[in-house]
Amino acid sequence: MADFGYPPLTISFVWHPSDFEHVEPILEAIQSSFARNKNKPFSRGLNIPLFYFSSKNANETPADSPKLLAQNNIIFVFTSVNTSGYDGWREYVENLPSSSEFKIVPIAITRDGLSHGGALNKKNCVRVYEWPLNDRDLHAIVCLAHEIYRYGCLPNKKENVGKDSSITIFLSHAKAGDTGRLHSEEISRFIDNTNMNRFFDSTEISPGFDFDNELEEGVKDSTLVAIESDAYSSRYWCQREILCAKKNNRPIVVVNSLDDYEDRIFPAASNVPCVHVSPESPISRRDILRILSAAILETIRYSYTMQCLRFYKKNGWIASDCELSARPPEIRQVLMAKSRGQKKICYPEPPIYSDEADWHDHLGIEAFTPLWNLSEQDLFAKLRIGVSVSDVQGDGFTKNHIHSDHLIRFSQDIAKHLLARSATLIYGGDLKSDGFTAFILNEAAILHDRIGAAVPMVENHLAWPLYVSEPEIVAWRAKYSQVMRTVEYEIPDDISPSPDKNVFLSPESPQSSYIWSRSLSKMRYESIKSSTVRICAGGRLQGYKGKMPGVLEEISISIAEEKPIYLLGAFGGVVGDVCEFILSGNVPDTLTEEWQKFHNEGYAELQHYASSYGHQCDYDQVLKSIQACSLSVLAKRSGLDEDDYKKLMVSPFIDECVHIIIKGLKSL
Repeated sequence: MADFGYPPLTISFVWHPSDFEHVEPILEAIQSSFARNKNKPFSRGLNIPLFYFSSKNANETPADSPKLLAQNNIIFVFTSVNTSGYDGWREYVENLPSSSEFKIVPIAITRDGLSHGGALNKKNCVRVYEWPLNDRDLHAIVCLAHEIYRYGCLPNKKENVGKDSSITIFLSHAKAGDTGRLHSEEISRFIDNTNMNRFFDSTEISPGFDFDNELEEGVKDSTLVAIESDAYSSRYWCQREILCAKKNNRPIVVVNSLDDYEDRIFPAASNVPCVHVSPESPISRRDILRILSAAILETIRYSYTMQCLRFYKKNGWIASDCELSARPPEIRQVLMAKSRGQKKICYPEPPIYSDEADWHDHLGIEAFTPLWNLSEQDLFAKLRIGVSVSDVQGDGFTKNHIHSDHLIRFSQDIAKHLLARSATLIYGGDLKSDGFTAFILNEAAILHDRIGAAVPMVENHLAWPLYVSEPEIVAWRAKYSQVMRTVEYEIPDDISPSPDKNVFLSPESPQSSYIWSRSLSKMRYESIKSSTVRICAGGRLQGYKGKMPGVLEEISISIAEEKPIYLLGAFGGVVGDVCEFILSGNVPDTLTEEWQKFHNEGYAELQHYASSYGHQCDYDQVLKSIQACSLSVLAKRSGLDEDDYKKLMVSPFIDECVHIIIKGLKSL
């Protein structure tokens, strides 16, 4: 990893499994705030890499500790009677990495969690047990987000600077009417009882000082919270504060608290997050927490995305001659850029809708995101790209420290960027409302509106008897008729006696399981033969229906067919074990017949039945074929050099993996 690090920031969470009941709601609140929402894939939320460390039982500790993966690495440790009382856990927690690159923040669930030494010695704890029960989710976001801001987002990071490193909230409000003033006063009083700072002009500007200069200086170093009351947008000073914040590239959050009517929303107060609260006074504690959490999250997003954009620029992901923006560009911003001779602006993912961007051409500006530029719209029109992504069984975060949603977000991102470049996607998944097929199809369904052009079909390849459930298939075809084409494969001809192809067959016996496995193998072979390349991530090691784990079979067939194949190992599962085998030469237990028989009920019987027809899984042969396809061969077939391909195999970062895959596809 380069000295400047990638990504700029990672966050890890450590907890004892017996504390999960208390930790889970906090993790869910943080996950929803700091990782992109899988149900809102085009939202502009944060996408900070998150890692999780725990175990399945009380006496077992995680297999390893958080790694140095970025320039700033924050570790939140949930401490309790369990981390103090179990010797193994006490030793594990107190020996967590502590250096200038790591920041450890202990979070005490109970008072017993205050007693740790070692890496936690003399560190002040976030005290969960003092939070009101009904607002713990918002307290978690505000408290943890503020620590993330202090360590990961300050331009010049310093240790032991106390409130000098705290966020400053500039409370912009209209004096006319009571709503803005009363809300601002309540928020100001709340902030005064925290470790945050605030700017409130009634108390911050001393008599005799220049009002204009003081306000502008206050905005320059703050996050502006605009309390939008009925009178707000019509007031000169409110407009000045908004314009000053935009001019100085400061984060802005609008708080909509209209009581009745506003005759004109100030145009500059747009293109920013907005929180709605009641105009009734006093403002509730929960609404104050909602406002502050939105303000801190927007501040982190602003800083983090700019750090990412600078990193991408330094590494050649985006043009060196473009300007960087934390928001989609605005007309005022574009005019300022053009006055400096600048005609290119790069802003964070995702791209805005084409209809919203129609004015860019009129002003002669090229605006794009790191992974998408309109000029690449037909780049992969001739490619048929197979996607082999499936979920990974959890191990309590003992060895696999990535949340299961991470794979879903990857499938959404890779589908979005490949379809936007006119590639045809091939996916062999069954039709479930919460499955990977649904997430991929949803990306395709909304992409037309996003980029303003027709997108190629997603081919959903189905083995018999997965398509026999006719009503469900009809519903799927109706819902996704514009973006999905189902390709159905019949039962292999040599199955005798052949079951009724119009009746669903349950894999409940060795014979029926054998028919399933042969049907799945046929679908996978034909699907891969019809594709140009294959992308593989995750993959179940247990609970599958074929003669071997599905993604393993797809890897094996792709290698045999000499197809370019992209293997993402850091996401765990089958692909993680295959990458470990390729890179180290050591055979993981999971890729042996003995392990598979022991961990999959009925698998031994299936193997025995299939062997009588010569169609059992020969694990030794599978491993030999993978081993014969060296790192250099995989890289060359995929259009990458060995360093990039190895990085693809070990990187847990979605943006980096997507960038490397697109780079390889461009050179094919």
